[in-house]
Amino acid sequence: MSWMETYRGTVYRWEVDNVDHFTVAFYFARFEDATLELLHAVGLDPAALGGTGRACATLECRTRYLRELRVGDILHIRSGVIDAGEDSLVLGHEVYDSGDGTLCTSVEQRMALVAIGTRVPLPLPAAARDAGRALAVDWPAAPRGAPSARAGDNGFIDTARDAIKPWEVDALGEAAFSAYVHRFTAANAHVLAGFGVTPVYMRAEHRGFSTFEFKLRFPGVLRAGDPARVRTALLHVGNSSIRLFHRMTHAWTGEEVATLEQSGVLLDLDARRPTPLPEALRDRAKAMVAAAS
Repeated sequence: MSWMETYRGTVYRWEVDNVDHFTVAFYFARFEDATLELLHAVGLDPAALGGTGRACATLECRTRYLRELRVGDILHIRSGVIDAGEDSLVLGHEVYDSGDGTLCTSVEQRMALVAIGTRVPLPLPAAARDAGRALAVDWPAAPRGAPSARAGDNGFIDTARDAIKPWEVDALGEAAFSAYVHRFTAANAHVLAGFGVTPVYMRAEHRGFSTFEFKLRFPGVLRAGDPARVRTALLHVGNSSIRLFHRMTHAWTGEEVATLEQSGVLLDLDARRPTPLPEALRDRAKAMVAAAS
């Protein structure tokens, strides 16, 4: 195996959320750092592709959150190549608590070489494929599957709307991972409030929402100044678990630019364990699921 370390750092106080753990958008800022290191190793980083009119773009990724990180925790990421095909590169990232060596998060990220401004895959250069295969790592054999896509608008409600800020873009001038994820986080709070799990309720009951899986797709792109709109539907409500589907569009054109299928649990903030939804709130939530079906 050819794992390489691609990030090492800490969780800063301003990077924790109302659940008092590492905010998911800041995980994705770290994943961007890790991705850049790995792309440099295979010769597909922005500097190597400069002047060619091409760039590497993330098409989709699946993230599994296994154990929370909290303020002051130290972490490192190791990365490798799961697959190097003719027109895509599948990367694997593992986030470890550097204090005790526990695996906290894993990410499968499918990337493609594209013409700048598009999401249409181009053939990967043979040298990049060879370099990727030299960094091959073993990865759990569980089916990866593609993130979900949903047609129609049944059950969706407006959950976020604003514009991409100049400081939220990457080296290519496109919205960075964290720009999308921050807005999906805001959308999550709005849809939870739709069935009574409001910020007031969570403060009073010492409850929070803790994500354990992300399935992200990036069919489009936003840039600084572009208006973003998120609409969200509830897909499933269990005893303590909740699954949602967020759709982000360019607010003026309606073009779909990103989607997120998000799974999480209602969290008891004192015990740091999942806790059941009260029956009345669960009934209201299930009525929203029925509307989305």
